[in-house]
Amino acid sequence: QVQLVESGGGLVQAGGSLRLSCAASGRTFGNYYIGWFRQAPGKERTFVASINRSGDRIAYADSVKGRFTISKDNAKNTVYLQMNSLEPEDTAVYYCAKDSRPLRFGETKGHEYDYWGQGTQVTVSS
Repeated sequence: QVQLVESGGGLVQAGGSLRLSCAASGRTFGNYYIGWFRQAPGKERTFVASINRSGDRIAYADSVKGRFTISKDNAKNTVYLQMNSLEPEDTAVYYCAKDSRPLRFGETKGHEYDYWGQGTQVTVSS
């Protein structure tokens, strides 16, 4: 069993930055990738980024490449999402999740993730 808790969301102006955190408790991440997803009002949930245990295998959605950075601190069982140059289109609830299969790189489909946090709201004003 894994519990994931996101934090760090908030209201920011366009061009600003936020850092989201995803803290895990229970079982450790092990060999499972951790992903970030987001869901804007009235839209489907979409993949943002994912990272492996050692942090050397990372995938990003095209929409966030060059602006967002995913990282992790295994000692703290925490995954981060540094978001820079935020745009109003980034407004969404952001979720972290654990991939259901070990060692699978860059899975973008949400239904392939088995544990989810409660989400944290990010609002970017223009």
